[in-house]
Amino acid sequence: MNKLFAIPIINGKLCAHFGHSEQFAVIETKNQKIINVAYHKPPIHQPGTYPKFLASKGVSTIISGGIGEKAQKIFAQNNIEVFIGINSDHPEVLVEQYLSNQLVSNKNQCDH
Repeated sequence: MNKLFAIPIINGKLCAHFGHSEQFAVIETKNQKIINVAYHKPPIHQPGTYPKFLASKGVSTIISGGIGEKAQKIFAQNNIEVFIGINSDHPEVLVEQYLSNQLVSNKNQCDH
């Protein structure tokens, strides 16, 4: 079964704040292996636009450093799992950590 991950990035690595990302890496996996990486420029940032944008792409998991409460609620309403408090790294590395059960949510890096 294919699974899509979205990771907000800036300068090629995970962006600490979900709403400040330059683009999203959308990584497709199949049978626990990365099969495709695509980069998408997000729409203009307004509350709720990024979660709706990613849900429309079929994303099932978000990996983020920090993310606002409203975005988390929208993802929950769309049955999208969210990992927060993740330290900055390359998107593929983070998905590999997820696939090997080494990715653990920590303290949300967003305080607003």
